[in-house]
Amino acid sequence: MKNILLSLSLIFLISACDYSVESANAHSNPALTASQYINYSENTHRAELAAYIGVDPKRTEWCAAFVNAVLTESGIANNALHQHPYAARSFLDWGTVVETPIPGDLIIFPRGNISWQGHVGFYLSTAIINNTEYYYILGGNQSNKVSIDLYRATRALGIRRSIL
Repeated sequence: MKNILLSLSLIFLISACDYSVESANAHSNPALTASQYINYSENTHRAELAAYIGVDPKRTEWCAAFVNAVLTESGIANNALHQHPYAARSFLDWGTVVETPIPGDLIIFPRGNISWQGHVGFYLSTAIINNTEYYYILGGNQSNKVSIDLYRATRALGIRRSIL
């Protein structure tokens, strides 16, 4: 119940925010688009996810594929032309570098012990827990599903915003 309330309150937050503070634009907020898929699991929604992201979520680390699909659905240029479009860290080459995230920005984190491994998801908001800053990230392949999880802000490798 706590996770459902958190998800609903964050979806409300996403929908109330503009994607770009710099200028009005016709693009949808990608975090709002992504929120439609919350709780889609690679186990119970395998076929739907595979059709949406273009890879089998049971056989592929799919966070980057999910981000690319959401960006496409939102009318925003994705990372599909990158040499490694399904690698989370490839999003370090996407968009514009920003220092302070706003809802809908992409944040890239390390994962595992190998330098090319990573995780990418959509920034929702910031929380301070026990004097430590965390980001709420909406992403795919978080506990094998689309979900909202907390990530320590200091672990972020980069914050990227769509080029309008």
